[in-house]
Amino acid sequence: MPITIVIAFFSIIALVSLHELGHFWMAKRFGVKVEEFGIGYPPRLFGKKIGETIYSINLLPFGAFIRLPGEIGEHEDPRSFSKQSITKRVLIILGGVIAFWIIAAILFSFVFSIGAPTVIGDEDVNNLINPRIQIAGLSPNSPAETAGLVVGDTIRKISFETDKLSPIKIKEIQEFTNIYLGKEIILTVERGDKIFDVSLTPRVSPPKEEGPMGVALIRTAIKKYPWYSAPWQGILATLSLTFNIILGYGRAIWNLFNGTPTGVQLTGPIGVFQMLSQAQELGISYFINFLGMISIYLAVFNILPIPAVDGGRLLFLGIEAVRKKPIPEKVEQNITVAFFMLLLVLMVLVTINDINRLF
Repeated sequence: MPITIVIAFFSIIALVSLHELGHFWMAKRFGVKVEEFGIGYPPRLFGKKIGETIYSINLLPFGAFIRLPGEIGEHEDPRSFSKQSITKRVLIILGGVIAFWIIAAILFSFVFSIGAPTVIGDEDVNNLINPRIQIAGLSPNSPAETAGLVVGDTIRKISFETDKLSPIKIKEIQEFTNIYLGKEIILTVERGDKIFDVSLTPRVSPPKEEGPMGVALIRTAIKKYPWYSAPWQGILATLSLTFNIILGYGRAIWNLFNGTPTGVQLTGPIGVFQMLSQAQELGISYFINFLGMISIYLAVFNILPIPAVDGGRLLFLGIEAVRKKPIPEKVEQNITVAFFMLLLVLMVLVTINDINRLF
């Protein structure tokens, strides 16, 4: 387990570093001065200046960054970020976000070429390799979450007393649980290289848009494509997943304003590392596939119009385009710091929830 956590940790660092490389490449492309490209956050452990840029390794291994003169406020250097046109600044910011999507497409393409875990329907029956029914989502405080199930778990068997079922379709699990509402059933679950039983009681009257167990189930199998079509499948998978994530966020926001459960469970770094570790135990294709999914989630989150992320910087540039002058430096700094602190508090709360859920 420790080695899987280390691999998961450095995989996330690699994703974020490549994201910053997208900003870096676009800045260099437009002739903008890059003062530093750093992996990790200061204090600096090691740095080497090549040309005008310092390339550094830093003590706090929680991401990466590039430092451009004039990122906030005006700077007199004609090659500073603030001296560029709004179009160039937008493209420099988008460079990092687009990098996440490019990474995801590459990862999915590789996975499809070696054999990808692919979501299939109950009606698919031919040429399936290792079909399984997995948990794709959990409702907060549901019987499934209370029982300790996590996203990625595979349901191998389901039983009540002498009635036993080895499901091969999602519909079979749904029909079984509907028969035994309000009664304790046993699920045989596969998680990585472990197989164990958990008991739970399907709810007779679950909340709206939640099932008796409170799980979202998907049916998956390994699917392989020829090398020449794998890249196209990777692009299609990236576009499809991006659309579904945005749609999911939209539904969650709509439910929030309507006073209904959002159906969304936030996961912090600990939860992500745990899920990556589980995916790694299932095999290289599952691990890379999940890494691609994380890359898309990061892309979508990064482009949200929230100060302290790239989408917030795009929002400020949009306001500048309308006002025909930049937002005062002090105002932008205060707004960014305030939202950064809110995100930090949210991250702490989500991490505490991850710890409580896992331990």
